[in-house]
Amino acid sequence: MMLVAKHYRCTHSSSCLCTKGHLSEDVIFLVFQHLNWNPRMIATLSCVCKWFDEIAKRVLWKEFCRTRAPKMMQDLQSCGSHSVDGNWKALGKLLIFCSGCSKNGLFNSINIEGHFVQKTRFSRTSGKSFLMPQCKNDVLYVSDPCEHLDQGDEDSGSYFRGDVGFFRGVFKSFSVSRVKHMLIERKAEFHPTEMCPYCKAKMWNMLQAKMIPKSACARLGAYNDCTEYYVCLNGHLLGICSLLPLTDSEEPSDVE
Repeated sequence: MMLVAKHYRCTHSSSCLCTKGHLSEDVIFLVFQHLNWNPRMIATLSCVCKWFDEIAKRVLWKEFCRTRAPKMMQDLQSCGSHSVDGNWKALGKLLIFCSGCSKNGLFNSINIEGHFVQKTRFSRTSGKSFLMPQCKNDVLYVSDPCEHLDQGDEDSGSYFRGDVGFFRGVFKSFSVSRVKHMLIERKAEFHPTEMCPYCKAKMWNMLQAKMIPKSACARLGAYNDCTEYYVCLNGHLLGICSLLPLTDSEEPSDVE
């Protein structure tokens, strides 16, 4: 029995090395299963040719997501769909990449480089704090904030202060969610230039739409006036907040 149902010929060029060794999708599947779906190796394979890129998008990134966050993936697909909003590659990147922000980008004066993270916890319970009461039946998974020092210019007018936290998330079945319905109902505007760093879709500003509840700041441990996030057409969430300083009782211990 074949492990992968569909097969594609290389559509990159006649000189591609992938045609020389007569590799099958089953062999590629087994190799990456042995590598525990290593994301760096998947990304490297995707750069070889279009055929490998198609396999990575359709099979390898899907298995990576299932391995990295099995309960979350099971829930995201529990409505009967065999795919996710956007694509598996975008979701895989969202699981392991903090996008940061460039100056004059989504968050104006903030200039922090994106980076890969070793491990991030995504929580459906935390996601409820980011939803308006009218959207309580929607399902949203949100990550813990990734902490950075604010590198914005003092004279730029930025309202962020102290340590900055970037967080990201994903909606289940965003196309039929109450949040999307409210955004359209309120005639929310897309960001004029920036696209989702994960799937390149247009992004709504939840702050401009007045759809950020105070409970989001409380969940993040952030100042009430310093939280902002966007949601793209595929339901990927990207946000930033200014984190409250730790109290003495919250300081991390030196004991491992």
